[in-house]
Amino acid sequence: MQTASKKNKQAVAVCKELTIPSPAKKKEESREDFVELLPPEVSFKIFSELDIQSLCKAAMTCKSWNCAIENSDHLWKHHCLTVRAVCQREIDCDRGNGYSWKVTLLRNYWKSKVKHEWLSGKYSNIHSGCGLPEKSMYPMDADTWGEILEAELER
Repeated sequence: MQTASKKNKQAVAVCKELTIPSPAKKKEESREDFVELLPPEVSFKIFSELDIQSLCKAAMTCKSWNCAIENSDHLWKHHCLTVRAVCQREIDCDRGNGYSWKVTLLRNYWKSKVKHEWLSGKYSNIHSGCGLPEKSMYPMDADTWGEILEAELER
């Protein structure tokens, strides 16, 4: 059986291993961050290959990634143009009002998902509001609901 003194020494040894890393160790870790190592164009190319969800998660990974992603509005352009296929009027209006690609995407992403589901007929055979999933509704203007109604009448 171990004595209390021996247990305390082991606990202290474990705590020392878990302490905050020294500045030298932090420099080693930062060398592993490709955003700090590579030219901005290369980091941009890597981030531009990510889908929307992965790009958002990458922005939350660390400060340098967040800074690189948040300061590169063009990273969001491709995703915004994809959403534009469903919400052209809304995207064009937001861009005309001076919103950045990222803000335009954030303003229209969920709307485009819901609008696409409605236009594709996903909710055509639902007989009551109870049959609609929770995320099937989104505030939309009269023109958007008119598009959805036209698509329903054509089915």
